Amino acid sequence: MMRILDPQDCAINTATLGFQAPIGDVIEAIARFGFAGIAPWRREMEGQNLKAVAKHIRDSGLRVTGYCRSTYIPANGRAEFEGNIADNKRALNEATELGAESFVMVVGTLRDLTSARTQVRDGVAMLLEHAKSLNVKLALEPLHPVYAADRSCITLAEEALDICDAVEGEVSEPQLGIFVDAYHLWWSVNLSRDILRAGKAKRIFGFHVSDWLNPTTDILNDRGMMGDGVIDLKSIRSMVEAAGYQGLIETEIFSINNWWKKPMDETLKVIAERIKTSV
Repeated sequence: MMRILDPQDCAINTATLGFQAPIGDVIEAIARFGFAGIAPWRREMEGQNLKAVAKHIRDSGLRVTGYCRSTYIPANGRAEFEGNIADNKRALNEATELGAESFVMVVGTLRDLTSARTQVRDGVAMLLEHAKSLNVKLALEPLHPVYAADRSCITLAEEALDICDAVEGEVSEPQLGIFVDAYHLWWSVNLSRDILRAGKAKRIFGFHVSDWLNPTTDILNDRGMMGDGVIDLKSIRSMVEAAGYQGLIETEIFSINNWWKKPMDETLKVIAERIKTSV
């Protein structure tokens, strides 16, 4: 029987709270409800003293599970491509200052998917060298196939793992891996196989949970609270844990017309309850 989770098993991706408050207030709210980690976004760091934010997080007893997210890599010209790589290197520097365990990469796409995937592979190789110098992990996040035209040319865990193998090869302590996001991968007939493969290679760097509402009003911004949709989150959690993942489970809910309109404390209270019953 699976153990029942509590907030100390979980991290909060700050997007879940709708970017409605300053980062300092967000840190304190997450800590107040007993969660163990936080995953902030770059937009929240604009104009901030990163060392001061990092200290606030540490002093609140939180871990930084991830830093969201990468600038898209594929471009229509060399100058733009190099600019994207440079921006991601700056973000990796920020991730280091914050003490993030990984830098979350949503890689982008082009109309020419073959070119996009080649650029992603090459770009990830360039960024991995910088990440290694900073001791920050790169976590590729495959997105649901509906995003193949505008957000990510990587839509399967298998694709992300193939890039990991091609770029980093077989290593005992990888710095290139994947985020398993239930919202994006729950539908895959090969999910159990791919999670097992990722676990054997020690490439599972994070596990995102939310739920897929049926019907949904917006693929991007109508994610559900755990237990309100169709995803068998307990089954996926079982797969991830069986594959060896022992990190925090991270809630990431984009919900512009529902949860983002609620007070942070209300959302965090519900999350603290749902992780016990629905994950």
